[in-house]
Amino acid sequence: MMNSQLQKLNHAPSSLLPKSSIHTNYLISHGSPSLINILPRHPVRQNDHNKKKSSSCVVIRASSGELGSSAAVSTVTTTITSTENKAVTVKAVVTVQVTAGGFLSSIVTRPLDEITDLLGKTLLLELVSAELDPKTGLEKDRIKGYAHKASHNDDEVIYESNFTIPPDFGAVGAIEVENEHHKEIYIKTIDLQGFPYGSVNVPCNSWVHAKFDNPQKRIFFTNKSYIPSETPSGLKRLRELELENLRGNGEGERKTSDRIYDYDTYNDLGDPDSKDELARPVLGSKEHPYPRRCRTGRPRTKKDPLSEKRSSSVYVPRDEAFAEVKQLTFSAKTLKSVLHALLPSLETALLNPDLGFPYFTAIDSLFNEGVTLPKPKAGGFFQTIIPRLVKTITDGGDDLLLFETPEIIDRDKFAWFRDEEFSRQTLAGLNPYSIELITEWPLKSKLDPEIYGPPESLITTELVEKEIKGCMTVDEALKRKKMFILDYHDLYMPYVNKVREIEGTTLYGSRTLLFLTEDGTLRPVAIELTRPPVGDKPQWKQVFTPTWDATGCWLWRLAKAHVCSHDAGYHQLVIHWLRTHCATEPYIIAANRHLSAMHPIYRLLHPHFRYTMEINALARESLINAGGIIEACFSPAKYSIELSSAAYDKLWRFDTEALPADLIRRGMAVEDPTAEHGLKLTIEDYPFANDGLILWDAIKEWVGDYVNHYYPDPTLVESDTELQGWWTEVRTKGHADKKDEPWWPVLKTPENLIHILTTIIWVTAGHHAAVNFGQYMYAGYFPNKPTIARTNMPTEDPSEEFFKNFLKKPEMALLMCFPSQIQATTVMAVLDVLSNHSPDEEYLGENLESSWAENPVINAAFERCCSI
Repeated sequence: MMNSQLQKLNHAPSSLLPKSSIHTNYLISHGSPSLINILPRHPVRQNDHNKKKSSSCVVIRASSGELGSSAAVSTVTTTITSTENKAVTVKAVVTVQVTAGGFLSSIVTRPLDEITDLLGKTLLLELVSAELDPKTGLEKDRIKGYAHKASHNDDEVIYESNFTIPPDFGAVGAIEVENEHHKEIYIKTIDLQGFPYGSVNVPCNSWVHAKFDNPQKRIFFTNKSYIPSETPSGLKRLRELELENLRGNGEGERKTSDRIYDYDTYNDLGDPDSKDELARPVLGSKEHPYPRRCRTGRPRTKKDPLSEKRSSSVYVPRDEAFAEVKQLTFSAKTLKSVLHALLPSLETALLNPDLGFPYFTAIDSLFNEGVTLPKPKAGGFFQTIIPRLVKTITDGGDDLLLFETPEIIDRDKFAWFRDEEFSRQTLAGLNPYSIELITEWPLKSKLDPEIYGPPESLITTELVEKEIKGCMTVDEALKRKKMFILDYHDLYMPYVNKVREIEGTTLYGSRTLLFLTEDGTLRPVAIELTRPPVGDKPQWKQVFTPTWDATGCWLWRLAKAHVCSHDAGYHQLVIHWLRTHCATEPYIIAANRHLSAMHPIYRLLHPHFRYTMEINALARESLINAGGIIEACFSPAKYSIELSSAAYDKLWRFDTEALPADLIRRGMAVEDPTAEHGLKLTIEDYPFANDGLILWDAIKEWVGDYVNHYYPDPTLVESDTELQGWWTEVRTKGHADKKDEPWWPVLKTPENLIHILTTIIWVTAGHHAAVNFGQYMYAGYFPNKPTIARTNMPTEDPSEEFFKNFLKKPEMALLMCFPSQIQATTVMAVLDVLSNHSPDEEYLGENLESSWAENPVINAAFERCCSI
């Protein structure tokens, strides 16, 4: 099994193991125990899996039928008559999930709903034939029945109904459901039991609104998948109707119960009506290109007609929201609690927002002494939501915020100080996506020198050859692919002077040069920090190198701190948010607007999309918004998300989101048909790439088998109207600002489709997990990955007194540069939650969706992929 094989990877951080074991330990260094564990960040739908195989298109032979008895309370044993001219009686078993926020939650409506249950009229079910009436050409009459409550436990309520199926009804293709309760309910599955050839399974996993809120019945199809051209005649109208319902008409403000998917720009990050300084530009325009998010339809602000008003909660289509399942805590709900309750308590406990840490032992105290928090009004609130973080000191006393020591620091407290670890983390740390091979020399900026100053780098040939101790010339190093770079120069430079106008932060453009030694490990050679001209001051730039003298050594450490803050910002804003969350939302919106729930490609993608939109909405609400966590705690401050727009404009391309293409673009690999995975890595010991390519190949094989089964004739791809509508809308609406780019893949063949789907699944699974789950491990001890640098380098226009103090106590300069106490603890609390795996985490290869299990060919392909 792929699962068991990959779980053999050692769980120790690779920085603390012999070099020979580094690449097999990459994923745990990202907080992800194995390649299997780097799949979807979303909780599992437990009912979809481990079910007995069932037939969902059984031809029913029976005699006359009638409306199922609505008053029946007891379970009726089904008698099956398989004779072709006889009626067949089947039982519908509806599994409803008990939730904290929905089913049976309202004191006002609960008595009414209990009466409805007693009357046996909780859910009206209407069975839909898969075929039209051959005599009239119309849809056959529905077979209707009310489901009554049969049993109830802590987690589920079971409703049942009996149906008698007439002989000419044919296969059941769908069920329409009407919820007679006054509140929405969450239906997991509907199973039709008693057919001669097995049960029919109807996967739902959906909120069903009350008929009092919306008279429209919900449509659920069986677990058999169809491309549009193969849709049974009796289901074609319902297939189209359901997609129309999901698309909506693009008008009005969305309600919580809506299931409508539509597009809008990121025009809701600012809050100009509250404060002028909270105004932000709209992202998703010619000036600020950006992917689109889900439309909410909220009214516009008074001060800026282009911006949308903010609200206490952000709409997402109902089934994209986190299910408030009883006795189950989802990480995003925990995150919301941290943002709305814990952080205000922190601000109360730490009165001075600018106060830094006076010494390094004060940083250590976060892990062994903690921060005392005022008791919340709701006693025990923190212990219920985040018991790992917040401990109760005494029953009646205050709470204590006590962080767990990140594993990497627990094993080696000073690992973050060392150049070897600094270099290693470019390949196997929190952001393994930025390192690039140097292919052009000398280094030179592409920015306008009239605005940003001389473009030439001060990292010269002479300096590099001196630092690599004459082991080879720069020309030789370039030919042998020995020189690499972290390049945050041109992207950051346009924001340097704007950021420096904000109190409490600073910014540089930076270049960090690394050299690949003969033993296959990297070592840093030089860091160049640059400030563009400002006022009457010319461009300032300086190169820092590793050195043995005390002053130079502390300057080098400060330069590394600045680079780490640049890397932390780029990781969070571009590698994580932009590429795995923001750019993914259009795929989800388009899929729900154009791919029917019975479409095989929808069913392939859906597990990887689950809850992404809710997380993104939460980010817009509290993380990336004006004055939010990112702006308050990261160096670019109010320009943080605007910077991600610049990165989207200059760097994002769908065709290079595929892992092999990304490695080739950065010069970290070349195509080689003779090599494993068809690529030869530039650095052999590149844990992220070594492990990632294994997963890429597994995903590609699985997707290939899946696609080739449903599209045996290549022309079926181009003629699939739903599929073509999805991909067209991804490009022209979801990524409208890049719709005319020539690099978009065409979608004409199964091979095209396999590559597109493999790329999307990789981004939402492997890419995301690699840069998400290790956040607390690598950034929980913030000196290793500070999110902000608050002070300039001591050598940039220093006052005599400042430089004298630096020489006297250089460690204080580093502490002053680090985040403040409130910034550090805020980020640590958020990262702790983001890095945690949910108790019901779903891993690649672990669970079989019911629609896959239904099909023997897909089931076999899944098992084959998992055995790799």
